[in-house]
Amino acid sequence: MNSDKPTILVTNDDGITSPGIAALIHAVKPLGNIVVVAPDSPQSGMGHAITVAKPLRLDPIKLYEGVQCFQSSGTPADCVKLAVAKVLHKKPDLVVSGINHGSNSSISVIYSGTMSAAVEASIENIPAVGFSLVNYSHEADMTAASKIARHIAKLILENGLPQGTVLNVNIPDVPYEEIKGIKICRQANAKYEEEFDERTDPNGRKYYWMVGNFLNLDKGDDTDVWALKNNFVSMVPVQYDMTAHHAISILNNWKLNA
Repeated sequence: MNSDKPTILVTNDDGITSPGIAALIHAVKPLGNIVVVAPDSPQSGMGHAITVAKPLRLDPIKLYEGVQCFQSSGTPADCVKLAVAKVLHKKPDLVVSGINHGSNSSISVIYSGTMSAAVEASIENIPAVGFSLVNYSHEADMTAASKIARHIAKLILENGLPQGTVLNVNIPDVPYEEIKGIKICRQANAKYEEEFDERTDPNGRKYYWMVGNFLNLDKGDDTDVWALKNNFVSMVPVQYDMTAHHAISILNNWKLNA
């Protein structure tokens, strides 16, 4: 590795062989020394899960020319922990996660393995960003997303991030020329209305497939959902401190010790 260049850790939740991570590696490779530690299989929807009840595997794998790569049996958050402790033996200068196949806007951020990898880095005071393209197909065109990822990664390396902050970047599925710009947003107030499709297996046992529709309850024009719908890249600053600070003064008025 060139010691004069920053060290960039690349990870994801779609697995180390996904087209999205290949596009992200290509995007950030000119910016520094690239090390990849990613799950050996898809880990979408894992959130911030970590592996505690079984051993973790970490194996070198040759996938991308000129790039040191490791695949792990663990979750995206595990991958960041293992990368720092057992591969790099130091904190990288930047962690980039993605490019995720599908949106991680709004409420999806709390379920996202892509974003949890970035948040795990932020907990260790490592600048980090998660990238997602609003296209769930593994044949999605990553051209625009790659350009955006390189641009934002470069800006983070140049400017840093506020402590405890990680960026959630979602990219609309349109050609690069049609992207209107990058918009700093807040997370939209939205959720999934879920149902469970009940079925019966050949042995007579019931099983369920979760299905549902996305419901946007937020009509603001400053949200990530609005930005994506209007062909902007959404950039939401996210923090791992989940304290509801605005509620502290209200709760202090309760007669807690009555």
